[in-house]
Amino acid sequence: MTAITKNLPWFVKDLGISIVGSKCYTSLVENLDIHDTECIKYSISKGLGVGIVVGGSIMKVPQLLLIVSARSARGLSLSAYSLETLAYAITLAYSYRKDFPFSTYGENLFLTFQNVIITLLITYYSSHPRSAAIRRVAAATVPMALSAFALVAAPDAPLALLQLATLPLSLFSKIPQIRQNHRAHSTGQLSAFAVIAQIGGCLARLFTTATEVGDPLVSAGFALALLLNCVLGVQMWMYWGQDERDQSGKGRIGTLVEEKPEVWQPQSSQVEVIVPPQSPAPGTPRSTSGRKWARKVD
Repeated sequence: MTAITKNLPWFVKDLGISIVGSKCYTSLVENLDIHDTECIKYSISKGLGVGIVVGGSIMKVPQLLLIVSARSARGLSLSAYSLETLAYAITLAYSYRKDFPFSTYGENLFLTFQNVIITLLITYYSSHPRSAAIRRVAAATVPMALSAFALVAAPDAPLALLQLATLPLSLFSKIPQIRQNHRAHSTGQLSAFAVIAQIGGCLARLFTTATEVGDPLVSAGFALALLLNCVLGVQMWMYWGQDERDQSGKGRIGTLVEEKPEVWQPQSSQVEVIVPPQSPAPGTPRSTSGRKWARKVD
């Protein structure tokens, strides 16, 4: 078997070396050493990292499609997405500056761009009229651009402090969404796929960070994000289908209201018309009986 694995095509070998490195490729692929636990853990971490990066490129796409198809951002917290976007961008800048492997942070690049679009959509659909919405979206792009420039130009020491600040940012980015779901007893247009994918991604990132990076700041951020995403997952389960039940209840009430006039129709179509007496002609004696004249018209 090793005679085959040692003579694989060059493009397969180059791809394997680029993913797991020359040492682990030789140990696991060419020599088939299944007892090399260090390289096995490293390879699993690399595989998970590549999968997370690929998954991160489409993770928020279902959320985007939900908002656009419904033409509504009901149930989505603008402050939550704004803070979450900032946390993604800080982690992206910090990891890039530290020269971490792209497989350990690459999804933050895609998630940052997707969150920017979602944040602008929330701003657009929560504003009326549409002319005002366009102005608010244009105004929101200015602080986003300034924040991106500040992260690129920031020195290493302030950037490390910003990475530490992602812990409270992650906390405060999820609390508004959790509180809004609790108050409405509904998750609105929140995507279940995005929530479940974030839970799985945080679990995998804890493993890849511990295996390849070992940075406690990054690990703490993923651990806190995992906890809060689990809370959102529980809310998705608790309030699943709540919107449909509410709408069906409203439909039944509306039917009763519409049918009510049919129950209280009048039993007779006769209408009584009061005809006042004509004024007497000049010189005619005025009647003193005070009798009122009435005619019943069918």
